[in-house]
Amino acid sequence: MITPLDIENKKFSKRALNGYSTEEVDDFLDELTIDYEKLYKEVGEYKQTVDKQNVELEKYKQMESTLQNTLLMAQNAAEEIKNVARQQADAILNEAQTAARDQLTSIDTNMEAKQRELEELQRRIDEYKSQAEALLISQLELLKGNANNFNAI
Repeated sequence: MITPLDIENKKFSKRALNGYSTEEVDDFLDELTIDYEKLYKEVGEYKQTVDKQNVELEKYKQMESTLQNTLLMAQNAAEEIKNVARQQADAILNEAQTAARDQLTSIDTNMEAKQRELEELQRRIDEYKSQAEALLISQLELLKGNANNFNAI
């Protein structure tokens, strides 16, 4: 790209006949140099602005990437927490079911033992009744026998 300095330093060969007016060419070149210099500076400024914006854009892209990674990690962590919570809930449920079954088995065992104990007590009561009845009958027979002996005297 031609710089403003290149335009300013450009020299034309001069012809004596049918040539351009040196003064007009120099004036035009000066005017062109000023305009070109202005445009050249603007292009430089625009390039700097574009470069800065590209740097900013890259920074925002990195931030976006970081945020996406963070979001993904948070989602993964949330899923893992939910999975752990489910596993813990399942473990607690299994423990509770096992404890309930154990308690039910223990209650059944105790109930069977109490049923046998009740049956044993019922048998003993029946035995005591039989013994008491037999004792009363023997005492009654004894009293009848003594009453007959007492009447005979």
